[in-house]
Amino acid sequence: MSYELIAILMFSTMLLMMITGQLVFGAIGFVAVVAALSLWGTGGSDMGFSSVMKLMKWNSLLTLPMFVFMGYVMSESRLAEDLYKMFHVWFGPLPGGLAIGTILLMVMISAMNGLSVAGMAIGATIALPELVRRNYDKLMISGVIQGGSSLGILIPPSVVLVLFAQIAKQPVSQLWMAGLMPGLLMATLFILYIVIRCWKNPELAPKMSAEERAAITWAERFRLLRAGFLPVFIFAAMMIPFIKGWTSLTESSVIGALTAVLAAVIKGRFTKEVFEVSTRSTLAITTMFMLIIMAALSFGAVFDGLGAGRAIENFFIRDLGLTAWEVLILMQLSFLVMGMFLDDTAMLVIVAPIYVGLAKALGFDMIWYGILYTITCQIAYLTPPFGYNLFLMRAMAPDDFTLPVIYRSVVPFVAVMLLTLVLVMIFPDIALWLPREVLSL
Repeated sequence: MSYELIAILMFSTMLLMMITGQLVFGAIGFVAVVAALSLWGTGGSDMGFSSVMKLMKWNSLLTLPMFVFMGYVMSESRLAEDLYKMFHVWFGPLPGGLAIGTILLMVMISAMNGLSVAGMAIGATIALPELVRRNYDKLMISGVIQGGSSLGILIPPSVVLVLFAQIAKQPVSQLWMAGLMPGLLMATLFILYIVIRCWKNPELAPKMSAEERAAITWAERFRLLRAGFLPVFIFAAMMIPFIKGWTSLTESSVIGALTAVLAAVIKGRFTKEVFEVSTRSTLAITTMFMLIIMAALSFGAVFDGLGAGRAIENFFIRDLGLTAWEVLILMQLSFLVMGMFLDDTAMLVIVAPIYVGLAKALGFDMIWYGILYTITCQIAYLTPPFGYNLFLMRAMAPDDFTLPVIYRSVVPFVAVMLLTLVLVMIFPDIALWLPREVLSL
């Protein structure tokens, strides 16, 4: 059997196992182990061992539990709830105002976390009940929460960008800065869609009643406005020392986690229960990520041992005779297709090492390419049949939010993400302007 057929068999077997409901890390790891032992005999076991050792040397992964813990502290201590009340008061009088406030809440949560799952948890527990109570359309509610929560992997401090930096050997600080403007652009386009849609059909998102608006004094409005300074403070305390070079990436993540804890303590909300739930949840999420990365590294080692990376590069450039941009578009399309079946972390660790080398060979800027990859990961979170946010939404939402409703709700938000992807591809300075300006200081 040729190496090309072996590679195709590995991918198809892995996807088949996922379709049958197997755990992501179990499907990837099983295929990797069977392929390694079949191709190299007992010596193939060294591949898995080497992958584990490689994972243990990724010091940047120490940021993962810190960022996750920070997000859960914000959620469990109801600090995020204060933010939502602020947005409710200030944007509630507008048609779709609470949906706009939900997107802005997700932007702020993203700036204090690095994962989609934290934003999803906060949106489902805080925003969803309020949106349902105010008779917002189910499709609007589901789409806003899922689309907004996906911003966590693009707006710094993104864990996905940390992993990409490790694989592509690029500075995390530049990737984080490069992700900020596209992330804000995407959030702005989300809000623009909500405004236009609710302007055309106000029944989708009823605005706050005149009686309720009259009951809220200006003193109360400005008191709640102070809640907006909290994420700015946490973000600044974490990012400024890192960008200035005063702290390492890991040290900055610890500063962020400690700052979130300090904020909860000052508010008098850092209880034993908050600490226990946050710690247990952090352990569960971190363990899941580490298992997926370890399995994906093993899969990637077998794939690399087959020479698949060079074969793909030769196929695109030599056999098909495609231009650099045509290859780039094909890579993005393949990421979108794989994202329907693979977890974003697995997709990164398995495929990115192959595509990173190809992108370098084609002369593309790796910081810019990292942002393109991350946007495709966001889209992967929302695309059926195995989009991660789709199943999180179904697990956290009421029973009347069925899978067909959840699937339909993400269509316009995926369209906005695709538009953002195209804009960043056509205008690279959307991503590269900020890193360039900071480096020139």
